[in-house]
Amino acid sequence: MKIIIAGAGEVGCHLAKLLAESNHDITIIDNNVDRLAKVGELVDSVTIFGTPTSISVLNTAKVDKTDLFVAVFPDKDQNVNIVSAMLAKELGAKKVTARINTAEYLSYENKSLFTQLGIDLMFYPERMAAYEIADIVREAGMTEFVQFGHGKLQLVEFKLEEGSPLIGREISDFVYPIENLPFRIVAISRGEGTLIPSRDSKMRLGDLVYVIALRDSVYELLKEAGKREVAVKNVVILGGGPMGEMLAAKLEKTIPFVKIIEKDRNRCEELSQILEKTMIINVDGHNTEWLYEENVQNSDVFVAVTDDSETNIMTCAAAKRMGASKTIAEVENIEYIKLAEGMGVDAIINKKLLTASRIFRFTLTDKIRSIKYLSESDALALEYIVNPGSPATKALVKDLSIPPDAIIGGVIRGSESFIAYGSTQIAAYDHVVVFTLPTSLKALDKLFM
Repeated sequence: MKIIIAGAGEVGCHLAKLLAESNHDITIIDNNVDRLAKVGELVDSVTIFGTPTSISVLNTAKVDKTDLFVAVFPDKDQNVNIVSAMLAKELGAKKVTARINTAEYLSYENKSLFTQLGIDLMFYPERMAAYEIADIVREAGMTEFVQFGHGKLQLVEFKLEEGSPLIGREISDFVYPIENLPFRIVAISRGEGTLIPSRDSKMRLGDLVYVIALRDSVYELLKEAGKREVAVKNVVILGGGPMGEMLAAKLEKTIPFVKIIEKDRNRCEELSQILEKTMIINVDGHNTEWLYEENVQNSDVFVAVTDDSETNIMTCAAAKRMGASKTIAEVENIEYIKLAEGMGVDAIINKKLLTASRIFRFTLTDKIRSIKYLSESDALALEYIVNPGSPATKALVKDLSIPPDAIIGGVIRGSESFIAYGSTQIAAYDHVVVFTLPTSLKALDKLFM
């Protein structure tokens, strides 16, 4: 597939790296020499200096031969993405997608307008991140939570902390022949890498464990891992920007007490007019002394979503030491994710990774219903729809040619769902959840063709 990425910022770089692993033909446009040089070092691609709103630059990039045009220019003014996407479609690009920075464009009426103008997909990273955090807040024992088939199967992630009964146990304790377990460990993130475990892999202190589970078994799983169930009643949000606002609006419908800490007084007044039940406090969050004054130590969940990654990490670490049950940080700098994890932050959200996985879906076949790139690992969670006659239906799971860096976690069949084991037989029209490293995508595509 020929793909043009307009914008060599962190989103563009990460997306280019991800796509390059799937052997796509990539061209990157940017008007910043340093950004182009950086992406050129990371990815085998064609780089073009110039603005993506220039027709001559788009023609130089051969936009008329392009299968997918991705507008992710890093400027705060996202109009360049809208304009370049519209121009790319008019000049012959088959599909175009654009990053935006306002929820207004995503209303039903406005979304239809942009579709008529030729833009196939628009995405608002702040809203995606806010909704992702809301899901994690509600599932307080986990650091990540993804639903498949409207919740029939769930991918959960949790960290093995001191005293967890799972530490030192082998994966073989949770696989065949014990085939009646309602969950399966599919991956472990450890240090700088992600491990698709074998039968004799042992779990260690500090591991991030990824598990596919049936809907009703999630809390049984948390108990098995030594996690306590927390009824979330009190959430404190540091940062009253768009993400904090959208998060509070979503949480205040179901959480009894939600509080936003925001340093800008004018913004506080705006939020008080927009939000119905959320308490708004005007405090400078860069000074951690306010944590005690605002009783953060008694919060069920503390969330930091300011524009400063370092502030988010430090305040989450401080809140955790003080006694907050769970902390969630929005970390904009991808290089800080492992740092935040090492400092004890329970869950990390990165808008760039969310954006990249959303766009990546456009490069995959129609056999894939959903895709999720997990922020604290190198892996992807995919939901395949199995075609009649697919190689995946020709043998039991244990006899399929599954690449070593992939694992089939579970199957949704009509109204039923079940965990996949060696003796599982996949059938046509099944929805199959697979956990994989990007290097195995090509082989998986052949398996489910």
